Amino acid sequence: MDFGLVLQTDPPASKVVSLMQRAERNGFTHGWTFDSAVLWQEPFVIYSQILANTERLTVGPMVTNPGTRTWEVTASTFATLNDMFGNRTVCGIGRGDSAMRVAGRAPNTLARISEAMKVIRALGSGGEADLGGAVVRFPWIKDDARLPVWMAAYGPKALKMTGEEADGFILQLADLYLTEYMVKAVKDAATAAGRDPGEVKICVAAPAYVTDDDSPQALAHAREQCRWFGGMVGNHVADLVSKYGEHSAQVPEELTDYIKARQGYDYSHHGRSDNPDTAFVPDEIVDRFCLVGPVEKHIEKLNALRDLGVDQFAVYDMHDAQEKVIDAYGATVIPAVNS
Repeated sequence: MDFGLVLQTDPPASKVVSLMQRAERNGFTHGWTFDSAVLWQEPFVIYSQILANTERLTVGPMVTNPGTRTWEVTASTFATLNDMFGNRTVCGIGRGDSAMRVAGRAPNTLARISEAMKVIRALGSGGEADLGGAVVRFPWIKDDARLPVWMAAYGPKALKMTGEEADGFILQLADLYLTEYMVKAVKDAATAAGRDPGEVKICVAAPAYVTDDDSPQALAHAREQCRWFGGMVGNHVADLVSKYGEHSAQVPEELTDYIKARQGYDYSHHGRSDNPDTAFVPDEIVDRFCLVGPVEKHIEKLNALRDLGVDQFAVYDMHDAQEKVIDAYGATVIPAVNS
């Protein structure tokens, strides 16, 4: 199993670069960041520094979207980084929940994501793409250029499109039942589309918090540090409930039940452990969606995720123990899972 580190691009950017270097030293293979131009600093500028200061790490956004950047600019940015550092990027893409809503726009449609994925992948991999007014190709791109595009999804139509079109699937939660359910939906869609389902990479992303023991005090603190994640996922779940209804055969109630007490969301606290809008998230959801507890619990859940077909686990590292979690994974968790 590969391991990734997910960070927000809060200033100073030097700390983001330092944590990514630390992750590489500890056996992580991927470095991901949020991409929301109003809330955080520009990630692609920081990727250049991460790539220049690491040797093997693959970097990318979790996730960009087709609304805040024109598609040929997105492709050119990735292709330039790959030309400089040797095909070490991956394009994670989604609807643009925070990036679009903070700017006063609605998240992108699946049709727009589909079009964007085709253009970005083609141009970033050295091919031609129709921009709607001209067919273009980057004249400077190398023959060995490649740019995989991984799609974030929860709902049935998005899962189907991921299996049909994307190179990878990003699932932002680590619940075992929901992971099995959604991985199967993606793989089945890939098979139905005539693709090899094994070629669709599966990345589960969730907060991980390593405690020294399993005492009630230690677990309570870990849960509070990770509770924000249930609120972030709840934004996407609320959209699904709005679209499909509270009780729909198309969306598992194991995903939708917990947001009944959700009242609103302030994006100024998006992805932060002090988010005041996540009190509705119960401990059970934190335990299901995240990895909390001693290293043995992390190893146990990661082995179960790997058995469900997960190729990468990406650690959301937004809490008060960033270095500790990276080091614990490097010293114990990653060697145990990959032994």
